[in-house]
Amino acid sequence: MQVKLKTKGETLVVQMLGELDHHVAGTLRAEIDAKLSGDKVKNIVFNFHGVEFMDSSGLGMVLGRYKAASEKGGKVLACSLSPAVRRVFELAGLPSRIPVFGTEQEALDNV
Repeated sequence: MQVKLKTKGETLVVQMLGELDHHVAGTLRAEIDAKLSGDKVKNIVFNFHGVEFMDSSGLGMVLGRYKAASEKGGKVLACSLSPAVRRVFELAGLPSRIPVFGTEQEALDNV
């Protein structure tokens, strides 16, 4: 999986390409937590453009970051979900906690 992290104000944008599974979830979790532990970042936008597969490890990573951001008074949003990833999100009930947007800009506009 290829990951690009970029900071926009208080928001960390996580752009992913590949499969979000148990092989990468732990590493990605650590990278995001390192950014979130600082004083500046409190929100996260997960950009799933290019992610065609996500397993329960990926869901756990996203949900854990939701909890960490919420504890800092921040928000977690998602965007650009493929149909397969959207289905996993919906089956797990994540849209009730993590708003989903069509584009990264729409998500950033709603932080």
